Amino acid sequence: MSEKIRNIAIIAHVDHGKTTLVDAMLVQSGVFREHQEITERVMDSNDLEKERGITILSKNLSVHHGGLKINIVDTPGHADFGGEVERILKMVDSVLLLVDAFDGPMPQTRFVLKKSLDLGIKPIVVINKIDRPGARPEAVVDMVFDLFCELNAKEDQLDFPIVYASAKFGIAKRQLEDESDNLEPLFEMIGERVAPPTGDPSVPFQMLVSNIDYNKFIGRTATGKIFNGTVRAGEIVARIDHLGKVKTGRITKLLGYQGLQQVELKEAFAGDIVTIAGFEDLGISETLADAENPIALPYVAIDAPTLSMNFIVNNSPFAGLEGKWVTSRNIRERLMKELRTNVSLRVEDTDSTDTFKVSGRGELHLSILIENMRREGFELSVSKPEVIFREIDGERCEPIEYLSIDVPEEYQGTVIEKLGKRKAEITSMQVMDGTNRIEFLIPARGLIGFRTEFLTDTRGTGVMNHSFHDYAPYKGPIEGRKNGVLIAMEAGETVLYSLFNLQDRGILFVGANVKVYEGMIIGQNAKENDLVVNSCRGKKLTNVRSSGTDEAVRITPPRIMSLEQALEYIADDELVEITPKSIRLRKRYLDANDRKKMEKKIR
Repeated sequence: MSEKIRNIAIIAHVDHGKTTLVDAMLVQSGVFREHQEITERVMDSNDLEKERGITILSKNLSVHHGGLKINIVDTPGHADFGGEVERILKMVDSVLLLVDAFDGPMPQTRFVLKKSLDLGIKPIVVINKIDRPGARPEAVVDMVFDLFCELNAKEDQLDFPIVYASAKFGIAKRQLEDESDNLEPLFEMIGERVAPPTGDPSVPFQMLVSNIDYNKFIGRTATGKIFNGTVRAGEIVARIDHLGKVKTGRITKLLGYQGLQQVELKEAFAGDIVTIAGFEDLGISETLADAENPIALPYVAIDAPTLSMNFIVNNSPFAGLEGKWVTSRNIRERLMKELRTNVSLRVEDTDSTDTFKVSGRGELHLSILIENMRREGFELSVSKPEVIFREIDGERCEPIEYLSIDVPEEYQGTVIEKLGKRKAEITSMQVMDGTNRIEFLIPARGLIGFRTEFLTDTRGTGVMNHSFHDYAPYKGPIEGRKNGVLIAMEAGETVLYSLFNLQDRGILFVGANVKVYEGMIIGQNAKENDLVVNSCRGKKLTNVRSSGTDEAVRITPPRIMSLEQALEYIADDELVEITPKSIRLRKRYLDANDRKKMEKKIR
């Protein structure tokens, strides 16, 4: 059976066409019925994935082509979700490394490729978007080869096969000059160059759990690759946890993949990827094995988190007005639930019962969790993200990020100067048609709050991407935000007249007729100090008042921040208040006198 199976993962940088290629493979393998309506980016099933155009969760599917069953795992392209990539690579025997024919290898390409090379996997390189204006596929192939060399690929890995493709139009070819109107060359390459699974169906059963999900009909489900043996529905098998403890349980459902759908199986064999139900407390990287001869598979190590923030019960005057789940018990239960499937996340209790320290792989990783929570009706406050330091050989070390920016020449001087102040070091520079690609190594601390500044400095034309590189000795202090903030003096509703007079002081974050409370941040001060202002004061009536005065009042549209922008913006003494309907910035201590007392204590 295993000779007819091919297990592959598709890895790529964000927006290099990975999910679009999966769509085309599904269509051309006959998964969809004739005249069936097909959703674009069908694998991005999560609402956030559809909205942002990125893959967040790893997903499984299979296609049948030319007598082969090809199990495909669609993986996230962003390094913040690297935990999703690391654990599923143990399920596959090869990877399709998708690279944009114009952009070439990017930071996330480097990250996921290194993980696969370290496991000894031999990739197939797919140069995608060959139809894109300015595409330079031959140059990109050279760049990919250089990247393989840089990541210390073995000789057999350096001899990688290449397929040129346009996922958008569903075509692939082995040579650029070939004619093609389908993906047949890609399917043929998978059949030729991906080795069948090596498992032996005649030895005791072993399966490594790589993904956990929950189904309201059958309960907790575990997905993974059967490394050895055969398993049947209704069979009693052993569960081996991280500590080596063995418990037995019965398989209530055995599911396989047919296209996008899960189908019930009576039995499954070594090499296949299946989903098993029947174990409520099963965890990722645990082993399911033969009940009479339980043998554990090696544990899959996941890189530790690099960033943390505090999740705090909302205690603002507006607490409980917009959210459904607001107590510490609600928040704790939700975080514990997330830990079951989010392998890169860490949750710790603190001295305060209302505060939880949550650690993840980056701002995006944590902000996706927060966004999901607010959509579920949760209400909470979060603190400024902080990097996680480590003690290595007696020296204090911090996480270093590999940063790649594409910036027009006229702005590169400003960007390099700003990054220099954030302790960044240039590693390489490439000129590409008036836009330069500059690569840096920068402390993760230096990237907090930089994205908004970068987009402002480059008038929105710059592109930046980064991924975790390594830990290195502490680089010294880095300047934080230079501007102070405008703080509401009292509770009430903002008045257009007051905001008109305040806009000369800086940049407003709220418009007229918005409810505010004392200590809430309503704007950015043009100077370095914080300024307490009254945004609720109306215009006093006088006997000499022209009829058209009020109509002439106009204010600049306020700056409305996204969740990620708000997290980047706040200072150490500030919080982001998050509810299902609103994102507000506030001071940690709302009362002005309390803030002064805390400043004196710090001094």
